[in-house]
Amino acid sequence: MARIQIMVGSEMGTAESVAATAKDILDDAGFDAVVNPLPEVSDLTDSPDDIILICTSNTGAGDLPGSIQPLYLGLTREFPAIVGRHYGVINLGDSSYATFGEAGRAIDAAFEDVGAVRVGEPLVLDACSGDDPNEIVKAWLPTWVAQL
Repeated sequence: MARIQIMVGSEMGTAESVAATAKDILDDAGFDAVVNPLPEVSDLTDSPDDIILICTSNTGAGDLPGSIQPLYLGLTREFPAIVGRHYGVINLGDSSYATFGEAGRAIDAAFEDVGAVRVGEPLVLDACSGDDPNEIVKAWLPTWVAQL
């Protein structure tokens, strides 16, 4: 089966936890899933057959975490040749902030701008909901996988 590279942007560790849960589910479904905690554009271009799953939190005023900023900057400055590449988005945020979900929307738009094709709708996780993000990912991921 295809390899799925989970590219993580995390400051406090929640996105890393969600990515680990996603990896376990994908592995159980027969995929070769890898978690990349420090993604860069070269990770896209060096592994052109990978399906990408972005798992990022939001920081500050909707900013991307430092660990995923090199990927975002590379997408918006280098314009890598990834037309048609399939990807998905898990966007972690806190709806008590006016900039809720901005980081996930920004990286989604950057992938779209270089011609990548998003699979399904992004999963938006709200820290204010009180729900366990790992449980929500467990429910969402099979639907995402079915659309690949």
